Amino acid sequence: MRLATITNWAYGTTVALTIISGTTMLLASNAQEHERAAEAQRYRLDQATHNLGLDMFALTGQARQYVITGDTTHLAAYNRTAKALKPVEDRLRHVNDAGAGADELNALKEAVRWADSLHDEQRAALAARQQGDDERARQIMFGAEYERQLDRVQAMIERFQYRLDQRTGAEVKQAATIASLWKTVSEVLLAITGLLFLCVLYFVFKRRVLHPVVRLSDVVTRLAAEDYTVEAPDEGQIDEIGDMAQAIGLFRENAIERQRLEAERDADRAMRDLLSRMTQRMQGCDSLLDLTEVVQRFVPEIIPGLAGRLYLLDDSRNAMMETCQWLSPSHSRSEFSPLACWALRRGLPHRPAGKAVDVPCDHLVTGDDDKIIDSICLPLTVHQETLGLIYLEPAGAAGEAIEVSEVYLNMLSENIGLAVSNMRLRDALREMAMADSLTGLANRRKMEADLALQIAEAERQNLPISCLMIDVDHFKHFNDRFGHDAGDAVLRELGRTLSNSARQQDMAFRYGGEEFLLLIPGMGADRALLRAEEIRERIADLDIRYGGETLGPVTVSIGVASLPVHCDGDHLVKTADDALLRAKSRGRNRVESAGGRKSAA
Repeated sequence: MRLATITNWAYGTTVALTIISGTTMLLASNAQEHERAAEAQRYRLDQATHNLGLDMFALTGQARQYVITGDTTHLAAYNRTAKALKPVEDRLRHVNDAGAGADELNALKEAVRWADSLHDEQRAALAARQQGDDERARQIMFGAEYERQLDRVQAMIERFQYRLDQRTGAEVKQAATIASLWKTVSEVLLAITGLLFLCVLYFVFKRRVLHPVVRLSDVVTRLAAEDYTVEAPDEGQIDEIGDMAQAIGLFRENAIERQRLEAERDADRAMRDLLSRMTQRMQGCDSLLDLTEVVQRFVPEIIPGLAGRLYLLDDSRNAMMETCQWLSPSHSRSEFSPLACWALRRGLPHRPAGKAVDVPCDHLVTGDDDKIIDSICLPLTVHQETLGLIYLEPAGAAGEAIEVSEVYLNMLSENIGLAVSNMRLRDALREMAMADSLTGLANRRKMEADLALQIAEAERQNLPISCLMIDVDHFKHFNDRFGHDAGDAVLRELGRTLSNSARQQDMAFRYGGEEFLLLIPGMGADRALLRAEEIRERIADLDIRYGGETLGPVTVSIGVASLPVHCDGDHLVKTADDALLRAKSRGRNRVESAGGRKSAA
């Protein structure tokens, strides 16, 4: 029952009891008025009866005084009193007005008549006293007959007073009883009203309001402090307090849900920030090694609990090659064909042990129980070109499935795929910028960058480094006689010859026009001079044809300079170029060293 209903019932009951108790108090007051009226009537009847008795016995007393004393004043007083004596009805009117009943008035009227009947004896006694017959007068006034009549009147008056006392006493007692009853009833009703009020106060304000409000106040205080572990009390009552408890419970549930959403939002923001930092770091990578370091560092943080590998497509072998790994995956081979992965076949993420039944990939290595591993394959595809694959599996021996957001997986694969694509594009552009399109050798820009690094490394390790400056003899003759296309064919063949002649650590460059440069780290001046002679001879033995026509012999002049024998690092190329100029000025088709000369045989 709601507090409003309880309060209304209590209020209505209290008002009703108050009205009833007020009514009983009015009735008690009225009964007390009746009691007081009965007492007043009794007093008036006593006074009227007393005055009537005095009037009836006044003449007897005055007559006896005159008979005894003979004093005329008593006689005068007797005559005055007798003359003023009114008729019986007039003398009984006060008694009647005082509330005497008819029977009581008849009895009193008879007593008055008996009293009036004594007037004859009184007048006879007074006459005898006036005549001097004192004895007779005394005999009349104090005789036995007179006394009997006087006693009869006295008895009748006393009987009248007794009846009055009985009647008025009963009326007073009855009025007092009724007044006491109504007073008791009013006091009981007032006590019940007060008790009901106290019960309502105790039940409503203490049991139904105070205790629940105190508990709810504690809950609200803890909720205000964002302590959502507290649970709203289940009051189990259908009233305003119950509604408050239900509202607080809903507020707590909403707060918990809001806290959960905020936590998810913060986690999502943190995850997106982590992905953003990873993307920025990958965009700043200059090599595949840098990229793999970034992937190995960030992926375990983005997808914790999952081991994995990063595969990149090797176009020359048409195989997926492992580039890096994290958390030691063990259920996928390090090298496999792109057709062995369903994700690469379909161009979509593939999870064979997910919620839907699917086919496991052929590159997975299953255990003895042939249990399908909950693996995830994410293809790295950019502009419909397959670049690689991200392979994920549960870390550890248990191999338990881990819930992973598909959004983060897609973002991860897209970001890594774009980074790989950008790196390949950047490498291709750098290779295009650093390579000579005609000969396939590195160009002068690449040479300048590599030269500074190689010289610094040679000086740091105190090792020699040699430079061969090569120039085609009479190259303009080929262009003028056979055309520029034939000249390009000569340059291409020379570039191929230099590439084949160079060691793995050697670096061949097209320096410009018909000039080439060969940088040989770790080789001294004498050996470099022999290498230059070998290259000159090999080029001289070339049989170059263009358009079905032999272009004739091709010879070159070579200048050799070595560090630190001939010069310092800043003048290595200049020194080799000076040696080349000497070789050209001394007849061409020869090798000239910066510190000496060795001509062709």
